[in-house]
Amino acid sequence: MAKAFASQGDMTEKKITFDEIGEGLYAFTAEGDPNSGVIIGDDSVMIVEAQATPRLANKVIECVRSVTDKPITHVVLTHYHAVRVLGASAFGAGQVIMSDKARSMVVERGQEDWDSEFQRFPRLFEGHESIPGLTWPTTTFGDSMTVYLGNRRVDIKHLGRAHTAGDAVIHVPDQNVMFTGDIVEYHSACYCGDGHFSDWGQTLDNIKAYDVDAIAPGRGDALVGKEMVNAAIENTRDFVESTYRPAAKVAARNGSLKEAWDAVRAECDPKFADYAIYEHCLPFNVARAYDEARGIDTPRIWTAQRDLEMWEALQG
Repeated sequence: MAKAFASQGDMTEKKITFDEIGEGLYAFTAEGDPNSGVIIGDDSVMIVEAQATPRLANKVIECVRSVTDKPITHVVLTHYHAVRVLGASAFGAGQVIMSDKARSMVVERGQEDWDSEFQRFPRLFEGHESIPGLTWPTTTFGDSMTVYLGNRRVDIKHLGRAHTAGDAVIHVPDQNVMFTGDIVEYHSACYCGDGHFSDWGQTLDNIKAYDVDAIAPGRGDALVGKEMVNAAIENTRDFVESTYRPAAKVAARNGSLKEAWDAVRAECDPKFADYAIYEHCLPFNVARAYDEARGIDTPRIWTAQRDLEMWEALQG
């Protein structure tokens, strides 16, 4: 019997931090758990990332209510993963926004992802009974769209494939602040199980071109100041490249998935072993890197059963 996923044993409640990263802009972070963002406009509020359940979404709402009583009218979801989207109903927003591609991924693999993540992250899904079902957007966009919260302009863009094929970033020009979702992380492992390694670096370059003053990353602390922003972008790049490179070498010589796992561990453990969710992400990252290196462009759908089979193969 394979040992449990690392995340299954992580039942410790995380300490929440709510940092202002620009005027009227906040990052809700929780020690490596999924982050959310808050954008306060003239008359209303936009939330970035909805959390895994209404229970967790209500923690974001509590923080919002500590700084404003304006209504929450918009929720933007940077991608389709269950831990990011299934709490959306709690906000009562009239507009729920995703990229066209992210919505298509809800259609294609949303339920499978929910079942898979539910198995892997029991703590995040406490109170799951209150989830009304899959989260569907009311509004989608192709490459970009703009929302005005009164005079405050919010640009929502797809800058390339990275963490998923449908990733969105949210840029607030008046403060030059960006919410990147899981394209950028800080002292947290990137989850690459649905990723596109070959595109990720260019997408990071596209973010870097904005020369932003602050970023709310997908996981980890808020990044305030250009030095911290650029360090996190380059650290994310190193994580992605250090995962893909050894796996690709193994795949090129027709080595096994287990050999790819050993090769990636040898390169990544010395640098990233102390990162949040590192052990949880690693098997999924290796499996996807190995697939991409063998020419599988579209990530295979993770199901609760496939998770277990992959994990058992790596443990064996």
